[in-house]
Amino acid sequence: MVPQTEARTPADDLTGFPPGILRRLVIKVGSALLVEPDGAVRRKWLESLVGEIAQRRAQGQQLVVVSSGAIALGARRLGLSRGGRATLEDAQAAAAVGQIILSQVWADLLASHDIAAAQMLVTLGDLEDRRRYLNAAATLDRLIGLGVVPVVNENDSVATEEIRFGDNDRLAARIGQAARADAVVLLSDIDGLYTANPQVDPDATLIPLVEKIDARILAMADGNSASGMGSGGMISKLQAARIATGAGTHLAIASGRVESPLRHWAETGRGTLFRASARRRGRKDWLAGRLTVKGRLSVDAGAADALRQGRSLLPAGVTGTSGAYARGDVIDIADPDGAVIARGLAQYDSQDAERIIGKRSEDVAALLGGTPRAAMVHRDHMVLL
Repeated sequence: MVPQTEARTPADDLTGFPPGILRRLVIKVGSALLVEPDGAVRRKWLESLVGEIAQRRAQGQQLVVVSSGAIALGARRLGLSRGGRATLEDAQAAAAVGQIILSQVWADLLASHDIAAAQMLVTLGDLEDRRRYLNAAATLDRLIGLGVVPVVNENDSVATEEIRFGDNDRLAARIGQAARADAVVLLSDIDGLYTANPQVDPDATLIPLVEKIDARILAMADGNSASGMGSGGMISKLQAARIATGAGTHLAIASGRVESPLRHWAETGRGTLFRASARRRGRKDWLAGRLTVKGRLSVDAGAADALRQGRSLLPAGVTGTSGAYARGDVIDIADPDGAVIARGLAQYDSQDAERIIGKRSEDVAALLGGTPRAAMVHRDHMVLL
């Protein structure tokens, strides 16, 4: 059953993410909104958004922008086919050229409102590695404290398919975590999550509020980008919503196909709000938002219940292991149905884990020839998903 609610009532206090309620906001701008099909900047639209940023900033809201568009802008300057995405080398070259153009556009428009802009280019590894994540978080916090608007993008000039976010939806959610933002809004070429793809199903209806991202909600996603220019479809947006809401950050999808899109969303209420859960702190926040893991442990029903009650994972409850991982690597924990219910730091490498799964704690020492650790994944280094 699709979540039903009266118009605007479930999220009236959060619609538009008002400055008086939410102190820190991340705004994600997709390529199709910022760049015309021919590769030119949609300057009039961008001016309207920057005007909104200036208004919100004057009202006390702190803002971070996650902006796509570098590859498209660079491809136009270089005369590359397929928007610069014909080959990985083309995309990297286009990004290197386009990033200068993109940052200058943002800097000029923000400067017209006496606002300083900062450029931050990050890779997947910058936010997956704990120390580099903390460095990025500290930089963001200092920039915001100085009254600067950071403009963040993935460093596509060095990223490859194996080591990249692949879309700025998930990047925005991770930046929301690192910046300790109260909310993230994904300005998109679609105005929210529908019960089905509205381009092919005339009966599709917009869902204004999602309290929990479950299997039914995930089944509504369509993997295609409406514009063909961007890399993120609805699946990536739901993944972003999971990351953000799990860290205590609200996330919304709203249309960017109108001028002054934030005001339009606030006035019409047309969009989808994913309401945040309780905020996690520190390492558990970072763990929950990670996009890469090294392995997986499968557990029985009893162990799954124990984890939900806040206990550590003992060898006796583990039924299988997969992947090659070392002690300290991040691994997922799946219940008997295969659903990932937790994520944590492995206390054993995968070879030792294979030997002790299903064994009682008192038998582990004899199998490994030493004093065993208390758990395969300790509750202090684990987060429920």
